[in-house]
Amino acid sequence: MAEASKGWDRNQMAARAAQELEDGMYVNLGIGIPTLVANYVGDKDITLQSENGMLGMGPFPFEGEEDPDLINAGKQTITELSRTSYFDSATSFGMIRGGKIAAAILGAMEVAENGDLANWSTGPKGVPAVGGAMDLVHGAKRVAVITEHVTKDGKPKLLDACTLPLTGVGCVTRVYTSLAVVDVQDGHFVLREKLSSISMDELQSLTGATLHVNGGMAMV
Repeated sequence: MAEASKGWDRNQMAARAAQELEDGMYVNLGIGIPTLVANYVGDKDITLQSENGMLGMGPFPFEGEEDPDLINAGKQTITELSRTSYFDSATSFGMIRGGKIAAAILGAMEVAENGDLANWSTGPKGVPAVGGAMDLVHGAKRVAVITEHVTKDGKPKLLDACTLPLTGVGCVTRVYTSLAVVDVQDGHFVLREKLSSISMDELQSLTGATLHVNGGMAMV
C-alpha cells in the first residue's frame, strides 16, 4: 500500500482535528494520536480533561523539561497551565458521565459506517482494555476519531461493520484519517475532505465500506 508515503502524518491529523475545536469547549483526548491535539490548540480557549484527574492540560513538554509527576491517562508526561486543577478519578468520571465534556477525540482500531467504534482488542496486539473510552463515548456530547486509514498490513479500518469488541454503538460522528475526513451520517460514511494526491478510486479501495459524497467535498 502507498498509504505511508501519501498520507498525513500523526501531527497533521492532530492539527486538522484541532481546527474544529471552539472556544469554551471541554475536551478529552484519547491515548495515541489524539493526545497530539494538545499541541495544536493555539490561542483557543480550550480546556483539556484527562480521566486520571486533571483539568487544564497543556502541550507536551520539551525534551529535558519533563515532570514525571505530571502525566495524562496514557502515562505520557504533559504540562500544566495557570488554571489547571487536580482531583480524583471518581470526580473525573463524574464530569464525563454527567455530560460536561463537549467533545472526545479518540483513537480507533475500527470504525463502522453506522458509527460503531472498536478501539481495543482481546488479542496479543493493540490496546488490551477498553479503559475510560467506554464512558467517554456515552458521556461526551460529540465523539470524533483520529486514526490511520488502514492498518500496518494494509487492511481498511473504516468498515461496514466492526469485527473487534465494541467500545460504543453508533457514537462516532466524524473520522480524521491519514487520507481523508469522513462523517458518519444516516448510517453511511460521507466524504468531506480527501488528499488531492490520491484518487477517489484509490481511496475507496482502501476503505471497507462505501464512501458517499453528499454536497461539497474539499481536496487538500
